[in-house]
Amino acid sequence: MASRWVRRRWIASRTLLIASATMVACACAGGPTGSDAASARLVLAAYTTPREAYSEIVPMFQERWLAETGQSVAFEESYVGSGAQSRAIVEGFEADVAALSLQADVDRIEAAGLIGHPWRDNGTNGMVSRSVVAFAVRPGNPKAIAEWSDLAAPSTEVLMPNPKTSGGAQWNVLAIYGAAMRGQVDGVPGDDADAALGFLASVLGNVTVMDKAARESITSFEKGIGDVAITYENEVLVGRQSGQNYELVIPSSTILIENPVAVIDEYADAHDVREVADAFAAFLTTPEAQRAFARHGLRSVDDNVAAEFAADYRPVDDLFTIEEFGGWTQATADFFGEDGLYAQAIATATAGGQ
Repeated sequence: MASRWVRRRWIASRTLLIASATMVACACAGGPTGSDAASARLVLAAYTTPREAYSEIVPMFQERWLAETGQSVAFEESYVGSGAQSRAIVEGFEADVAALSLQADVDRIEAAGLIGHPWRDNGTNGMVSRSVVAFAVRPGNPKAIAEWSDLAAPSTEVLMPNPKTSGGAQWNVLAIYGAAMRGQVDGVPGDDADAALGFLASVLGNVTVMDKAARESITSFEKGIGDVAITYENEVLVGRQSGQNYELVIPSSTILIENPVAVIDEYADAHDVREVADAFAAFLTTPEAQRAFARHGLRSVDDNVAAEFAADYRPVDDLFTIEEFGGWTQATADFFGEDGLYAQAIATATAGGQ
């Protein structure tokens, strides 16, 4: 039954995605663009989860830029799933700066010819924040969920977003499969690709709702749906800061999430905002901005800031990176292509629920 929900919600999410991407493009591509000595307008296209951090960072940058240059900057901000945001930019949403969940979504924009500069050559490899794949569980953790193996237990209702539209969901898939391959899932032999794929399918078979983005997924969980949500650590921390009554569980083996930012050359140059766009992207790695990310649940890419907030972030026993899968180019081909490992696993999960 659970896998039938996956299929129905995937179709619904895809329909909503198309509508949302169209609405974003129409809302943001029109109107006055460019800059003059007195003012500029910058279009920021971001994935959903760092919205609260940017609500603090943007005013900080505006104040600094005005003091340093005498120019005011108005921001137009768009927040949708990372994959949806990336595709919208490629299809004509004229964002000046993209803040996305994963490198592959920036790579798509670069491959379309919209980014021409070496965007990763900035001292942090193009990344401005980090997180880990974690679980949100109900108060008191009534199902005693602690590790990946608990998500495959019968009658456990799991939430996660759709990997077709959400960068967070792609991180989730890699975290599940990677932990299994590393021999960190009870009952699943390590270094066994078939066993890891089977375990991924068993978790997906328990997924009852697949929303289009990580923020929508945690919102569904907040409405009382499901026993556990696979999500960004920062989604749980931000939710708890806002008064939500759920708990954070970090499995002993999980993946390090790294979030990139890039200036979209084609659009920033056309809008005559390249200087301020470059300055904003650079500002995101400053200690001030890094502290803002850290206050809103994101792990800092600045070692000194990370040390300041070390008490707020739990260490992970077995933390692996995207290099476990050969980098994003290889991972995208292996997992998220038409016949990739995710497609195989969801097909197995769906067949198992019929």
